[in-house]
Amino acid sequence: MSIVTEKRLRDRSGNTCEISGSDENLVVYLVEPKTEATPENCILITQTLKEQIENKELMNPNDWRGLSDSMWNENLPVQIVSWRMLARLKNHDLLDMMYLDEDALEWAKATGEDEDEEGKIFHKDSNGNILQDGDSVVLIKDLDVKGATFTAKRGAAVHNIKLVWDDANLIEGRVENQNIYILTQYVKKTK
Repeated sequence: MSIVTEKRLRDRSGNTCEISGSDENLVVYLVEPKTEATPENCILITQTLKEQIENKELMNPNDWRGLSDSMWNENLPVQIVSWRMLARLKNHDLLDMMYLDEDALEWAKATGEDEDEEGKIFHKDSNGNILQDGDSVVLIKDLDVKGATFTAKRGAAVHNIKLVWDDANLIEGRVENQNIYILTQYVKKTK
């Protein structure tokens, strides 16, 4: 994460969380599926809220009371996160008041927060563990790589994976200095 990006976010937010207004334990959060950590793609948020975004089981609705204010923030990434959390909390009254143009709405829906659980795409490894962007996995069998001159060997570690958002069976990762697509049934998540 760039120091310049963090400084610009702190200046933009008055050194407070752009969702809750708290000034404690602030971190930069890159709003998926964006990959470039610029102020236009990030928000300044508390570590607690970041953890709740990344892990639904930690959700505490009381921590998100600031959404009724943050949804009106002039900065698009703050609006996107506000929309996603309102959708996750199923607060349709506030969601109905929000307006996002077509591109912004597409960005907001990119993680599937608005979908019911049965319609949402989950990437699972061979043991049924849910995979997320940035996870590390290990190959559980030798894989012939189409279009390449090598075989990805069993036991090879693949770090910082990327999920293929529209296909629950595919992830992208780097093996032997080459980006390849890997079927999730052939990987095991590592801690």
